[in-house]
Order: sequence, then structure tokens, then C-alpha cells
Amino acid sequence: MTGLPRNDILTGDALQHLRTLPDASIDSVVTSPPYFRLRDYAHADQLGLEAHVDSWVGDLRTILAECARVLVPTGTVWLNLGDTYSTHPREGASRKSLLLGPERLALLLLEDGWTIRNKIVWAKTNTVPSSVRDRLTATHEVIYLLSRSPRYYFDLDEIRQPHLSRPPKHSRSTLARPERAGRGPNTHSDRGLASMRASGRVGHPLGKNPGDVWSLSVSRFRSAHIATYPEALARRMILAGCPRLRCSICRLPWTRRLIRSGQKARRAPPRPTCRCDARAEPGLVLDPFIGSGTTAIEAARTGRDWLGIELNPDYVDLARRRIDIALGRVATDNTTRKEVT
Repeated sequence: MTGLPRNDILTGDALQHLRTLPDASIDSVVTSPPYFRLRDYAHADQLGLEAHVDSWVGDLRTILAECARVLVPTGTVWLNLGDTYSTHPREGASRKSLLLGPERLALLLLEDGWTIRNKIVWAKTNTVPSSVRDRLTATHEVIYLLSRSPRYYFDLDEIRQPHLSRPPKHSRSTLARPERAGRGPNTHSDRGLASMRASGRVGHPLGKNPGDVWSLSVSRFRSAHIATYPEALARRMILAGCPRLRCSICRLPWTRRLIRSGQKARRAPPRPTCRCDARAEPGLVLDPFIGSGTTAIEAARTGRDWLGIELNPDYVDLARRRIDIALGRVATDNTTRKEVT
């Protein structure tokens, strides 16, 4: 491949296409690969129908190694995974047991040099009722936030949520309070919280950290593709993990400075973090299992560029049509699209 494609879907095997992409070219990978033995995507080479869960883990591990290569040094991977119940011991656990596929993969990713910054719980608010009678209904999936470097692009301000608590009464006595006893060596101090409350603030002026449990509904999009994650989920990952702009030469992200004024604050426009004196270009989101196109839609809506890979040509056509509709375009056929005038 001579150049880096943008705003397009590459049809074919994810690993093969990843190997054609340039090193250090992608700002963030946002993806939900096929889960182990839960879906049949009607293709002989699909991921997810391996005989043993460790084979599924191994295939994903190889793909993520290529994702590591194509990520910029400040890049992140947002990996949405669901678990599976075994139907036979040959799948990797006794019948009816959770296979712990996501956990098996996570442990191997640590060995491969990945840093796991978060295990986010996507708590589904509108799951389909289950007929199972001897266990609790599974109503969540996980999202691993992965990085290759201790310092990476992460814009918390883009995804802050409104505060629910009221500002505390002004009190200086909390500043003099000693640290709580019994803290372990990895426990953070609470002095910053005490200082904030003493100043009469409820928290950050732009809102609170949303935490690692995200209560979001499942996708309402219905099509031939039977496993679509919600647009709100993709949007949150893209806003936090992919810069709106980056340097077109060194690919360092442009960032936004926080301007405080008393108890209020606003964000300055994006500005470069390098000395290249080069033009800016949109940040680039990659989804190597783009399916019905959700990642592409939310990347475009938030001003980022995107690149998708999809094995099934029918899903490629479906995704392109869906993207056209979502972005206000009209598809003239499966290959030619034009802007609505």
C-alpha cells in the first residue's frame, strides 16, 4: 500500500490488511472483535468460531501485535469484549462454566508489553430477557483501555459528566485533617480532595470523571449484521482516545489548554505540541472489525478521520450505506456515493 487510506473500508482479512499499514500511523483503535462462538458471520475465515477459546485468544493476540505497530507512540486501543459459556470441556472449561476469554487475553497482553489502563464495564441498560434459571443474566461487557507507553493521549475533559452533588460549605478544617490510617503503598492520598472541598468546590469545573462503569443501552440499529455496539459507546471512546487534530509530519496530537476563571473554566482551541510548524490533519481512528460502521459514523461526527477493515463483503456494503445515511449522503449504488446537495 503506497499511502495511508482514510475514511474508507478495506475488504478482507484484518491481519493481512493491518500488515500493509505504515508504522506509527493510527491515533486510536476502537473495536469490538467477534466474541468466541457467539456469532456466525457467514465467512469461512472469520474470527470467533475456533474450537478452543485459547485459539481465539491467540488470533486476537496476533492482531493486537499489529495494532501495536501501527499505533503512534501516544496511541491507545479500546477493546470491547464479551465472555462466553462453555458447551463442552473441549472449548476450554467444563460445560456451563464461563470461559474467561477476555481475562485470558488480558494476561497475555501484559506479557506482550501492553499497559492495561482500565477495565471498563459496559452495563447494558436494556438487555434482552434471558430464560436461564440457574445463574444470573449476563448484562455487561468489558472494554480494555490499552496503551504502549506510560504517556499517551487521553482527553478526559471531552467525556466529563455533570456533577450531581452540591458544593460543600467552605471549611478550612478539612485541610488540617491527617491522612487516614491503614493506607497501602499503592493507595492515593486524599489531600487533594480535602483541599478542593475546603475551597467550596464540588469538583472539576467542566464536570466529573465518568468512572469505569458506563451504563448505556445496547444498539437499536437492526440489520443483517447481528452484533452492533451502540453509537454512544463508540463516541465516548473516540472522544477520549483520539485527538481532533494532529501534526501532519510527526503525528503528535494537538491538545487543548484549560483556561480557568474563578470557579469556571473553558477550553482553548487545539494547538500543536511539537515544533514542526506543519499543518494540522484530523486524528485517525482504526476499527479492524468495523462491521456495520458504528466507529466510522461516530469518528466522522466528532471531526476525526477513520479507517475500517471488514472481512464480509456484504457487511462492507451495509456499512457504507449506513455511513452514507448517517452523514447525510445518498448511495447511488454499492460503489458510487455522492453528497446530498
